[in-house]
Amino acid sequence: MNAAAAGRPRLLFVSPRFLFPMDQGGKIRTGNILRGLKGGAFEVILASPAPPSVNRFEVDLDAACDRFLSWPEHAATRVERVLSLASAVPVAVATDRSKAGSVRIGQALMDKPDVVVVDFPHAGVLVPDRIDAASVMFTHNVEAEIFERHAARAKGLWRLVWADQSRKMIRFEGDTLRRFDTVIAVSKRDAAVLAKRYGLARVEEIDTGVDLDFFAATSPDLAADPGADGGTLVFAATMSWPANVEGIHFLLDEAWPALIAARPRINAVIIGRNPPTSLSDKIKERGLNVTLTGFVDDIRPYVAQSHVYVIPLWVGSGTRIKAFEAMAMGRPVVSTSLGIEGLDVTDGEHFLRADSAEAFCHGILSLLDDAAFRHRIAGAARHLMQERFAWKNVAAQFEAICLHALERRVAG
Repeated sequence: MNAAAAGRPRLLFVSPRFLFPMDQGGKIRTGNILRGLKGGAFEVILASPAPPSVNRFEVDLDAACDRFLSWPEHAATRVERVLSLASAVPVAVATDRSKAGSVRIGQALMDKPDVVVVDFPHAGVLVPDRIDAASVMFTHNVEAEIFERHAARAKGLWRLVWADQSRKMIRFEGDTLRRFDTVIAVSKRDAAVLAKRYGLARVEEIDTGVDLDFFAATSPDLAADPGADGGTLVFAATMSWPANVEGIHFLLDEAWPALIAARPRINAVIIGRNPPTSLSDKIKERGLNVTLTGFVDDIRPYVAQSHVYVIPLWVGSGTRIKAFEAMAMGRPVVSTSLGIEGLDVTDGEHFLRADSAEAFCHGILSLLDDAAFRHRIAGAARHLMQERFAWKNVAAQFEAICLHALERRVAG
């Protein structure tokens, strides 16, 4: 790739995942921040595993970095993941180890970049303990919280498995974050939790962003009138992720009966790759008016044709980018507290909070029953996205943190 970067400090960005297509929250956040960094204060060198089809993404890579360094991508098998349960580190970390990746990054470090950014604590297994540069850890979640929340909700053997993984993640996350000069969190809330939990000296935060051009506001008229007994709900997420699956089971088991009683023609569209058979079987057996789309190239037409965007999540950490995408498109959001956690939005003004099946149904029905209310919530949220949360603003925050880390390193 062409890198006309003479005179600029070099930033090595280490990712444990190939970023394209940007179809998951972490990829979306990282990819858009890199696009904002490209052509700015730093020459950006991205290092990540790459699939055999990497040439298909040349345009995406060129938009995100000045140079791309890679090693062969390897997807852990189920057997490898099971065997990794015996590892001293969590499964998600053990399966990110890569001898080829560590060698490639070691070679890049020999070129003495000015700043090294590591994306997710998992990627800490790819870099040496000591980095001779300003070092920044970009953490999208409080990783240990995810495991702890799974353990709290799991039953039987799975509770023991999640509890064991939680202990390992607490130890690994703390040890890894303390190796870096600066930690970047994705919300003030996460920054405070990480600093207190792990005794970190410097934790900075950035906002969550949204691509306002891509997720442009759409007219409410694109969605058919819900009438007195209909309405379309939508949710988009990776449906192989257990927390998302649990959320949809909650929607179908605990909220759907009351929704059907009030609006017999209500329907839902669940967007996301690899939905499990547990969901498809339940929908078929009960004859529910719920569609599992699987992977789609573009979620926008589905969101545009919906009336309410739902986020029924009980496990997770960090922030949900999909919430901002829905708000940017002008669709009202009903979410659990955890589903909206870390996002600077106000209940009753920009979204409706719902932490029980009863509250979820009430929020959904109040929006479907009152078009003016629906449009007011959606309009306020869209305005907030325009005022504060464009990705260019988030990338500028990120760049400033990296520049300050470099200045402190130079000053000694």
